[in-house]
Amino acid sequence: MSTNIISFAVVLGVLIFVHELGHFLLAKLLGVGVEKFSLGFGPKIIGKKIGMTEYKISAIPLGGYVKMVGESPEKELDDSLLHLSFSHKGLFRRSLIVLAGPVFNFLLSVVIFFVFFQVSGLPIMKPEVGEVQEGMPAYEGGIRPGDRITSIDGNPVAQWDEMAALIKQSRGRPLRIEILRDDSTVLVRVVPKLISCQNLFGEQVEKYVIGITASGAFTIQRLNLFQSAAQGVLQTWRIAKVTVLAIEKIFTGTLSTKTLGGPIMIAQLAGQQAKAGIINLIFFIALLSINLGIINLLPIPVLDGGHLLFFLIEAVSRRPINIKIREMAQQVGLFILILLMIFVFYNDISRILFD
Repeated sequence: MSTNIISFAVVLGVLIFVHELGHFLLAKLLGVGVEKFSLGFGPKIIGKKIGMTEYKISAIPLGGYVKMVGESPEKELDDSLLHLSFSHKGLFRRSLIVLAGPVFNFLLSVVIFFVFFQVSGLPIMKPEVGEVQEGMPAYEGGIRPGDRITSIDGNPVAQWDEMAALIKQSRGRPLRIEILRDDSTVLVRVVPKLISCQNLFGEQVEKYVIGITASGAFTIQRLNLFQSAAQGVLQTWRIAKVTVLAIEKIFTGTLSTKTLGGPIMIAQLAGQQAKAGIINLIFFIALLSINLGIINLLPIPVLDGGHLLFFLIEAVSRRPINIKIREMAQQVGLFILILLMIFVFYNDISRILFD
């Protein structure tokens, strides 16, 4: 339990700090004054004021905020502070400041993956056969466990994903597969079979397979700085893409809302990753950072995406949204977030009681 709590505090602290740091740095860079930089909500635990900014850690660790000068346009502001006012900056600058939080979450993921690839290299699964399913095309074609696939229809194969993609693209036409077996090259003919299976989201899909599983053998490819950076961006993009698809499927009802988790689930997973090792915990932070960035971009008032939606409407209509309308929208957004928090807490407790 103590491991879960400590890991949860570390994970959430890092994510909140990076997110709010994005808002803070862009505000400073674009000439907006910052009154408060808080990790957490509610009563202050510790804090210190430097210049005009109060830096503090608050009692409720489920978020954080950056309070900027002139953030609420309805409040009167001293003339001496107008040049530091958020609401008096141009639409483009305000949008950049709001966008900076989610962007910094994505950047954190890119940096984590970059460091990993730079230090450890890129792990690549070899196109080496582990098991051959009896009665399937590979079995009938003479492929055996331990065989290493080197090419398909003349296309060189260096990793498992390349091989799987070529089989999928075949659409059932016969394939000439070259394999390496005991230092000898063997050529076999295999006709992929169309099967029905479940995808990542539990949906029934059809795909072409030959009936083999990977041996699990990996090779490590060393990367230079640019390659590591590119892989960091690519891995972040792939996870973000899956996350967006998952959110879309939850809204359309394809994916069960029971898959949603809240603070309790995050604490449990953080504890598990911490016990598995610091690398696992760091990767978990990268995954959650991407999720946090995407969730904050949802067009819900109170979230960053809601503010960006207001700015988009302002850009189209060429005038700010009415204060009363904005306040009502933010109240609705807050109500939605409270309902969502109650729901994920319910999911978390249900898992504990019934799983």
